[in-house]
Amino acid sequence: MNPPRYIDLSLFRMDPALRGRSAFRVQLWWIIQDWLIRPSPQFMYGWRRFLWRLFGAKLGAGVLIRPTARVTYPWKVKIGPQSWIGDRAELYSLASITIGSDTVISQDSYLCAATHDYTKRDFPLVPRPIHIGDEAWLAAGCFIAPGVRIGSGAIIGARSVVLSDMPAAMICVGNPARPVQERPATAAILD
Repeated sequence: MNPPRYIDLSLFRMDPALRGRSAFRVQLWWIIQDWLIRPSPQFMYGWRRFLWRLFGAKLGAGVLIRPTARVTYPWKVKIGPQSWIGDRAELYSLASITIGSDTVISQDSYLCAATHDYTKRDFPLVPRPIHIGDEAWLAAGCFIAPGVRIGSGAIIGARSVVLSDMPAAMICVGNPARPVQERPATAAILD
């Protein structure tokens, strides 16, 4: 008797429409990312914004992208003004990823905008958009699962695994992440 089979990866086919651009453009982006972005000095934020925008990312003014941050398909990414993308952050943008303004995606965080349908033998990709609200902070090493929405002003604690939506203005921690307390508002800076 043969053991049960769950996945047959020889049946897997990448849907060309999922990329949103030609295979050539995808490969070109990956070359640009490795050869022109990754080795760029830290202070060259304008250069990195230029290249991300050249490949279709919608970036607000003052977005800071560290040289080792990576994005799979920049044309599926929208980032609001004054947001930061930290070292080794990975935006796995098989579906859209929207990041609000004044939002921090800290180092080593992983935003995963797709999963696989494990109930099918061919293991097809299932894209699911991610939305991160304004003034949110994803601390170091967070994992954000496909389809998750994080509310404005939320803080996601370091190394948290976010598998479901997180509410606005809450501090959320753990694996799986859960809200633990309200985020205090900050005082306005007066000149």
